[in-house]
Amino acid sequence: MSAPAISSSPPAQSFWRSVAQALRGEQHDYTALPLNRAVLLLAVPMILEMLMESLFTVVDIFWVARLGRDAIAVVGLTESVMSLIFAVAIGISFAATAIVSRRIGEKNPALAAQAAGQILVLGITLASGIGLVGGWFAGDILRLMGADPAVVAQGTDYARVMLGGNATVFLIFVINAIFRGAGDASLAMRTLILANSLNLILDPCVIFGWGPFPELGVTGAAVATNIGRGIGVLYQLWHLTGKPSHIRIRWSDLRPRAESLLVIIRTSGNGIAQMLIATTSWVGLFKILAIFGSPVLAGYTIAIRVIIFALMPAWGLANAGSTLVGQNLGANQPDRAAAAVKIAAKFNAALLGIVGLVFIVFARPIVGLFTQDPEVFAHGVRALWIVSVAFPLYAIGMCLEGAFNGSGDTATPTRLNFFCFWCGQVPLAWLLAQPLGLGPLGVYIAVPVSFTVLTLWSGVLFRRGKWKQKRI
Repeated sequence: MSAPAISSSPPAQSFWRSVAQALRGEQHDYTALPLNRAVLLLAVPMILEMLMESLFTVVDIFWVARLGRDAIAVVGLTESVMSLIFAVAIGISFAATAIVSRRIGEKNPALAAQAAGQILVLGITLASGIGLVGGWFAGDILRLMGADPAVVAQGTDYARVMLGGNATVFLIFVINAIFRGAGDASLAMRTLILANSLNLILDPCVIFGWGPFPELGVTGAAVATNIGRGIGVLYQLWHLTGKPSHIRIRWSDLRPRAESLLVIIRTSGNGIAQMLIATTSWVGLFKILAIFGSPVLAGYTIAIRVIIFALMPAWGLANAGSTLVGQNLGANQPDRAAAAVKIAAKFNAALLGIVGLVFIVFARPIVGLFTQDPEVFAHGVRALWIVSVAFPLYAIGMCLEGAFNGSGDTATPTRLNFFCFWCGQVPLAWLLAQPLGLGPLGVYIAVPVSFTVLTLWSGVLFRRGKWKQKRI
C-alpha cells in the first residue's frame, strides 16, 4: 500500500488553513516550506500532544488530592522516581527524532524505518528490565526516597503498578518521537488524545469505585494511567506496522543490526545522561523537601504538576524546532535550521511568558483547585509563583537544547545540565534551605536561578554553531 502523496500546496496559506492541515496530518516537505509555516504545521499538533501529556499529571493529582496529603505525597515520590524512567525514554527519544528526521531530510525513508525498528527493539528491552526491578522493589524504593511508614503502606501498590508498567509510558514517548522525526506530528497528537481520554474516564472510576469498578484508592490512578497509555501504544503500533503513515516498520527492520544500534546507543546515551542529570536533580530537591514533612512535599507536588501542565505544550514548540533542525541538516541547510530554532524560541517565550504571569497572579485560586489543607495550600502557592517567575527563560532554553538534540549533539546539553543542575541547582537548594535557614523557600528559589543560567549558557553555545557540523 503506497504512502500518501506529499502536499504540493502553494507557500501562501492562511493561519487557520495551516492549522487545519496540521491537525489532519497532511504530508509536507519541511525542508522547502516557508519557515514560519513549517514551524506552525509542526508546532500545532506537537503542542496539543504535549498538552494531552500534561493532562495526565493534572488529572491524576486532581482526584488523588481528595484522598489526603499522604496520597499526594505517594504520587509525588513515585513520580520523582518515574522521572528517572522518563529520562531514559526521553533520552532515546532524542536519538529517535534526530536520526529519523535526518534520514527523512536526506530523502531516505527506508533507512528512517530501519532506524525506527532498532529504536523500538531497544526501548522494549530496556522498559522490560526496568519494570521487573522497579515492580519488585517498589516499597523499598519509597522508603529510600524518605517516605514515612504511612506513605509507604498506602503507596507501595501505586508505585508497583507505575514502575512495573513503565513500558506503556516508555513506548509512548519513544514511538511518538519517531512520528515527530518523520514529520507525522498529528499522529503523535492523536495517540495522546486517545490515551488521555481513557485516563480521564477511568481515573475517578477506579480511585473511588464508581459504578461497576472496584475502589482502588490511590492505586487506581496508576491502573487508569497504564490502561490509557497501554491502549495508546497499541494504536501507535498499528500505525507503525500496518496502517499507512509517514514511516512504516517491517519485520526486517526489527532484526538487530549492530551498526544501527551503536549509532542509536551512542546518540541516546548522551541523551539519557542529559535527562538523568536533570531528573535526578528533581529527585534531589524532593529529598531535601522531604526533611520538612508531607505538607511541604504535597504542596510542592501540586505546584510542579501545574507547572508541568504549562511546560509540556512549550516542549511541543521546542520539538517542532528540533524536528526542523534534523530535517534541514539532513537536507544540508544549516542556516535554515538555525532560523527555525529562533522562530520557535520567540513564539515559545511569548507563550510561556503569558502563562507564567497568569500563574503568578492567580497562584492561590489555582492551587485551591487541588487542596483545602492550609499547610499544603501555603507551600503550593509559594512554590508555584516562585518557579513561574522565569518561565520565558525556560521557554528559550527548551528550544536551544532542542536544537542541539535535533542535530544529534546530545553531548552539549548533557554538559550544560551537569553544571547547571548537579553542580548548581541541588547544592544551591541545600545551601539556601539548610545552612542559610530559608527552608522550603530556598529549594523553590534554586529552580529559576539554575534554569536562568542554563538558558544564558545555551544561548552562547548556540551562537557558536558547532552543532551544525554534527554528523549522525
